[in-house]
Amino acid sequence: MSRVYWLTGLSGAGKTTIGRLWYEELKRTGEAAVFLDGDELRQVFGGQMGYTLEDRRKAAMNYARLCALLSRQGLTVICCTISMFDSVRAWNRENIPGYVEIYIKASIETLRRRDQKGLYSAGKQNVAGVDFQVELPKAPDLILENDGQNTPEEQVEILYSTY
Repeated sequence: MSRVYWLTGLSGAGKTTIGRLWYEELKRTGEAAVFLDGDELRQVFGGQMGYTLEDRRKAAMNYARLCALLSRQGLTVICCTISMFDSVRAWNRENIPGYVEIYIKASIETLRRRDQKGLYSAGKQNVAGVDFQVELPKAPDLILENDGQNTPEEQVEILYSTY
């Protein structure tokens, strides 16, 4: 059975790093898998999506529907996205068989320290979790605490032993 692994968390939490390693592990074992990342998906959709709350909601639903489509075709999907809306995650649970929600949790202090994209220290505006509240997952299937206590490879080992 194909699955959709929906990795969610704030920017810089480690979604893409962990998700890409998880994808590589699944491919290594022969799984028919595809990797989707929110930043890359924004490029694929040609910059049609903005950063208002409504734009973000539409983008998240586009990602969810794409994941459902790919899953129905027998692919295992790893989707890494901030996914800040309970309604989108609820839609996923109702409409995607094999949906697995993984919350990559990191403290704001860790996010500011990492700040790979310069979102937390450069005075950028419209930053999820800083300038406006995010609906954090209330009942994810798995929480990976990612404040540096485990390497990304160790986080993938947790995923592999769980799924």
